[in-house]
Amino acid sequence: MRRNFGIIVGAVTFALVSGSAMAAKCSNNGSGFDAFKRDFTKEAKAAGIGRRGLAALAATKYSPGVIKYDRSVNRSFKRAKTNFSSFYAKKTKGLLNPTRKRLKSYARLLNQVEKKYGVPKEILVTIWGMETGFGGFTGKHDIVTSLASLTHDCRRSGFFKPNLMAALMIIDKGWIDKKQMRGARHGEIGQTQFMAKNYIKFGVDFDRDGRRDLIRSVPDVMASTANYLRAHGWRAGQPFGQGTHNFRVLKEWNASSAYQQAIAKFAATL
Repeated sequence: MRRNFGIIVGAVTFALVSGSAMAAKCSNNGSGFDAFKRDFTKEAKAAGIGRRGLAALAATKYSPGVIKYDRSVNRSFKRAKTNFSSFYAKKTKGLLNPTRKRLKSYARLLNQVEKKYGVPKEILVTIWGMETGFGGFTGKHDIVTSLASLTHDCRRSGFFKPNLMAALMIIDKGWIDKKQMRGARHGEIGQTQFMAKNYIKFGVDFDRDGRRDLIRSVPDVMASTANYLRAHGWRAGQPFGQGTHNFRVLKEWNASSAYQQAIAKFAATL
């Protein structure tokens, strides 16, 4: 699997810089979705996607619900900036005791991850709890359908396109079966909600079972989350409160300033 890693990342890069004649056109509604899929299939083939990945793309249908949700989430995070107290209370309600229990029950693992990557265990379990309630609700939506719909939509097509390509690669390589590729409506995967592109780039096989499993393996989830933050500049042993370098690194995890503040504030209470 590791021997293919450079090939896979290179294929993602190729897909992003491929010629405009091949590029699938976006739209602000469902019209042209079938044509979009045909064009994207050409891009995917050029990037080395095989039968399983192409079949997953072919099975998608445009989801107006996903697009509607994308619009609503954008508005809700804007409101959170002006009403942080309400946002924080909602995101952390009932989270304190379960988080402390995970810190205790996974103490050995978390200490190993913190020692290797330099990211405090309090940050990791906070992200874990806030994202999915420690894996309790990772999402039920078909990830390829979500990412195809969002890539087809012109508003943020550039952001979602490499993630759609990466999701097809994950399926094609057999890392996750198509039936298991279910997550949040923006295409997030697993217990800390990795986008597919980041799954490929930063996923870690910490339990050494031969695959990076961010859906079922807590060791892989924690190590991958820590690896992501370290790769984006996290400084071991340094504070993470507002105004610090590490606080700014949290922006790479979630672009919402309210979300960044919530992670830092809650982690500091543990």
